[in-house]
Amino acid sequence: MKKVQSLLSFHLAASMALFLFVQCDENPAGSQTIIVSNPLTEPEDGFPPAGNPDGADLIPAAAGPEDVSEPDHIIGTGTPESCTPESFIDAVAKGGRIVFNGGTEPFTITLTQTAKIFNDADSEVVIDGGGVVTLSGGGTTRILYMNTCDKVQHWTTSHCDNQDHPRLTVQNLTFISGNATTDPDGEGGGAIFAQGGRLKIVNCRFFGNIGPATGPDVGGGAVRTFMQYNNQPVYVVNCTFGGAEGLGNIASNGGALSSIGVSWTIINCLFSYNEAIGNGGNPQQGGTPGGGSGGAIYNDGNTMTLSIAGSLFEYNKVNAYGAAIFFVTNDHSGDIRITNSTIRDNIGGSWHTLPGIAMHEDTRRSVVNSELEN
Repeated sequence: MKKVQSLLSFHLAASMALFLFVQCDENPAGSQTIIVSNPLTEPEDGFPPAGNPDGADLIPAAAGPEDVSEPDHIIGTGTPESCTPESFIDAVAKGGRIVFNGGTEPFTITLTQTAKIFNDADSEVVIDGGGVVTLSGGGTTRILYMNTCDKVQHWTTSHCDNQDHPRLTVQNLTFISGNATTDPDGEGGGAIFAQGGRLKIVNCRFFGNIGPATGPDVGGGAVRTFMQYNNQPVYVVNCTFGGAEGLGNIASNGGALSSIGVSWTIINCLFSYNEAIGNGGNPQQGGTPGGGSGGAIYNDGNTMTLSIAGSLFEYNKVNAYGAAIFFVTNDHSGDIRITNSTIRDNIGGSWHTLPGIAMHEDTRRSVVNSELEN
């Protein structure tokens, strides 16, 4: 019992450390900013670290990790073997704040079925891996699923397309080998599919996740999102997608991230070696299956903002448009903001209004202190 308690104390102490530093300064948008401790800057599992090593942009308080010092569910009893896929799936179905007690060394939980969030279980779902947990789809299974408009996961409002819950946060985790190609929805998101409510991703890594291989408007090897509450952004902070050859995420569009009608705020992240492997674009050219746009990010819809700060995009690859990023607002009302970031050495594609970025010529843009190269 003492060993289990000490391991749990270690995890909770590490989680609390995330909240020790708060800056009194304010960022340009006027919101309070925090310093986020990242337990995956020097990982012990041999994979690349989480986040852009050179990223140092301010992080809004809203984009920081959630407090898990008083968890609702503790998975495991002190060993990796005690952290079973079944116990993880059960905890996700119940919602609340979830942590792991599997020791202090890196370990992997391999799922054979998707962990699914029930919309009426808890308004908050926080999954914290403590920097040691890897969730794997085993090359066959999507890892996490949330959908406010899925009756099977229980409708909770009359406006499932715009409701503020569940609010899903994943932090201090690694996602590998998730596979959305066998999922009946056919949309994408090998690691995470999130429709409705809110999604936040902090201190995470995504390696070798896959979405559908073809199609004009599907994708997201790692993450696929729709319908975020009141068009609030998905925050992605201190994360790595790919990071080394052979570890990239793959889908028809948006090798790493794909969305329709969703705004993103991406801070201090690394996107490399991700691929959009579809062919023919959107709408697809005659005789093609469509897709192949946005090596790292595929962002389509109407009024939305893609904000990128302190991030690096390199060695991403496409067959159609936007070697690094595909950003198209159909009604020309969206905007793209790039600060203190680098886009370089991305491969393939055309229609690059900015180096590595496919978008309409009249898209509102702000590029500050950033290096953009083909």
